[in-house]
Amino acid sequence: MITTIVMVSVEANVIPEVAQHIADLDGVSEVYSVAGDVDLIAIVRVREFDQIAEVIAGRISKIEGVLHTDTHVAFRA
Repeated sequence: MITTIVMVSVEANVIPEVAQHIADLDGVSEVYSVAGDVDLIAIVRVREFDQIAEVIAGRISKIEGVLHTDTHVAFRA
């Protein structure tokens, strides 16, 4: 299993709705609303590297209200 940590910047007035939309996506295991430089942190777990692009670039980044994503791939847990 490949784990990625996705930092998501979102328009302030739609954070809860975007968080729920992200949480409902296949491949997303957790979504956290956080304080700091970003608004949400999503944990994405997929079986193949190609699926990372599908979930993040193909789905999360296209959600209305998402301004920017920053993705980190975990090597070890």
